[in-house]
Amino acid sequence: MLKVDNVTKYYGDFLAVKNLSFEVKEGEIFGLLGVNGAGKTTTFRMITGLLDKTEGTITLDEKPIDYNATDKIGFLTEERSLLTKLTVKEQALFYGQLKGMTKNQVETELDRLLERFHILEYKDRKIKELSKGNQQKVQFIMAILHSPKLLILDEPFSGLDPINVELFKDVILEYKNEGRMIIFSSHRMDHVEYFCEKLLILVKGETVLEGKLKNIKDEYKKKNIKIIGDVKKDELLKIDGVLKVEKAGIEYIVNIKEKNYVKNVFDYVKKQNNIEKFIVEEPTLNEIFIEKVGESYEK
Repeated sequence: MLKVDNVTKYYGDFLAVKNLSFEVKEGEIFGLLGVNGAGKTTTFRMITGLLDKTEGTITLDEKPIDYNATDKIGFLTEERSLLTKLTVKEQALFYGQLKGMTKNQVETELDRLLERFHILEYKDRKIKELSKGNQQKVQFIMAILHSPKLLILDEPFSGLDPINVELFKDVILEYKNEGRMIIFSSHRMDHVEYFCEKLLILVKGETVLEGKLKNIKDEYKKKNIKIIGDVKKDELLKIDGVLKVEKAGIEYIVNIKEKNYVKNVFDYVKKQNNIEKFIVEEPTLNEIFIEKVGESYEK
């Protein structure tokens, strides 16, 4: 288990992270979210041992993370961190041997992963000659080449087309099912919802929301109703409990204060003609994120 306990980080007088605590268990994908500058990258660097903490403790399997423990950690950074003048094979040999692998181990695992990601033919190509998407594949391969116990993924789908996003998703879920610990960070809330049962949102280095995604959604009172049919936006807005109405194509999205107001909207809709759809949905994580982060910036 990874345990981050009351961790604080100062850069001089600047407070980057304040009293941060969370746990990631084996076979769990944990979402660490925040806008740019929230403290995510600082946290990742402290976990990997690249930065010292000012206060608090970080342990992996109840042991402090030192140089030896970093061999158990894989880190896919948001920014490109490849040596682009090297070939893919040269990059893998350099990185793998830093992680304690032999040359034979590197080559065997590299071939397996290149084939898994459908880029075996690029093994002897220089990284700078590859497309942005294929460079992202290589960067992911470097992060998992040594079969890490803890995997940190920061915007892993950057530069990928939809087909390759699905390929990455499959590999990430395979790692989860093998019992790895995964920290997942993305500005795409739909991706976070797909992977993460637990999450934490940082704003200016402080935790503003944490817990299981299901509980967070249950506690968030607002609901959405999606309607297709002969209804009118101005009439929907007059209904008690309705906060906002948007039209997306042929669908109306009605945002209400809480589920007790569903009946008010339903009573109006059932009197209208040609109603093809009336569905009450939980709020999206994107809505919750925007509201919680916005509230924190207003304080």
